[in-house]
Amino acid sequence: MVFYSFYTLTVVAALLVTCHALCKCPESSGLLKIFGMAGKGGLKEQPQLSVLPCSVDNKMRNVFGNLEHRISRLEGVLALNGKIKEVGEKLFSSNGKEVNFASALESCEKAGGTLATPANEEENEAVLGFVKHYNRYAYLGIKESENVGQFKSINDTPLNYTNWHKYEPSGKGTERCVEMYTDGTWNDKKCNANRLTICEF
Repeated sequence: MVFYSFYTLTVVAALLVTCHALCKCPESSGLLKIFGMAGKGGLKEQPQLSVLPCSVDNKMRNVFGNLEHRISRLEGVLALNGKIKEVGEKLFSSNGKEVNFASALESCEKAGGTLATPANEEENEAVLGFVKHYNRYAYLGIKESENVGQFKSINDTPLNYTNWHKYEPSGKGTERCVEMYTDGTWNDKKCNANRLTICEF
């Protein structure tokens, strides 16, 4: 339910930004262009644009204003209940479930995100907040590469930030996934263990 809300928030927020830019109807044209959805990737101009008279401009502004207000309230409720944490451009969330790495990644991707991959200390602290809340170790979006002992994010980008526990990583090719301990440090771990799912959006 929380993940569905985030996906909805992302889509509607993108729509709001686009419509805000498009709903300025020039006096000379008297027309309002409407853009459609183009799947998960966001908004895209459709080959066939529909046009509406500028008279609906105010009505649309009211509709989107109400949506923006409702989204803001939903974000506030989720934040108050510890369901989301915002750091910079990222949102982090957890469903509180413990599953293996593949299932955790699948859950996040179905919700429109990916497994949490802290890129700095502030993001690491945000993820740690969920780890402490549920008192469970959590998978991170990091895996060992083909080169034993070298780890990278699951989208194949190098790690510019790490927070390894003392003497870790130590699996030497046998522990290819990464978990976060309840102190915020990282450990390499076998991917079949059940760990907390934390996603980033």
